[in-house]
Amino acid sequence: MAGRNIGFLRTEGIQVSIDEGPTLRRRRLGAELKRCRESAGLTQENVSRHFEWHAAKVTRIETARVAVTPRDVKDLLTLYGVDDQAYREALVELARLSKERTWWTDFRDIMRPGNFVGLEASAAAMRTWEPIIVPGLLQTKAYMRALIEAGRSTDPPRDVDRRINLRLTRQARLTGSRPLELVALVDESVVRRTVGGREVMAGQLRHLIEIAQLPNVTLQILPFSAGEHTFMGGSAALLEFRETTHLDVVYLEGLAGDFYEEQPSEVARYREEFERLSGMALDRRVTIKMIESLLSA
Repeated sequence: MAGRNIGFLRTEGIQVSIDEGPTLRRRRLGAELKRCRESAGLTQENVSRHFEWHAAKVTRIETARVAVTPRDVKDLLTLYGVDDQAYREALVELARLSKERTWWTDFRDIMRPGNFVGLEASAAAMRTWEPIIVPGLLQTKAYMRALIEAGRSTDPPRDVDRRINLRLTRQARLTGSRPLELVALVDESVVRRTVGGREVMAGQLRHLIEIAQLPNVTLQILPFSAGEHTFMGGSAALLEFRETTHLDVVYLEGLAGDFYEEQPSEVARYREEFERLSGMALDRRVTIKMIESLLSA
């Protein structure tokens, strides 16, 4: 197997990513290792038995559920018959980079499983649907506090503050040097439901009007009159990655647990549903007018 291009910029003979965070690097590495295994005609069970690993280890490596060591990458590539030295070195370097410490490492104890925050930090674009609350990236601090204190009433104040700090730090993706392209679709009930009292909600509505002016943010309200639609079951997010569209992922959040859909055909189906929902929603201008009318009521 020679001449493979994994879309990295080349630095001193080794291809490494400049913009990607550890989470996306781990997913890219897992996808490359899976391709190598399949090209070698081996199953995950074959590989696990060869190395006397736990049966699920190869699955977890390929789905980026666990970090893989550079030593394991070398051994896997040798088993798969990969002899392109530049490609081998690129994947080994990717394994090293994917273990780097990140800003959200200190928040792992309060994060949901699956590292959505890491995916969000590396995504080039995100489409999100929220049927009940304002999307986290668009919330004010007061709105956040009201939500967290209502949903986690037994948490000590320090943990509440940490959850707020985590969400505020995430919001930097909207205004940083590499701003996230965000399309936020929200149900009409989101802007009509009072959270934290009238003053807090008024501040949140004013913030939505302000942040919707950013060139990288599209806010749309789905009116009650739109009727039934595909996403009535709960919130959803589609995270898209520049130059690595095969790694795009759909995140579905629910009380019973979170789910990540990574199959390209299913991701494509969700993308079509997001586009259909966007077509049913009010456009940016009418959305702002609705919010303004609520503020003046």
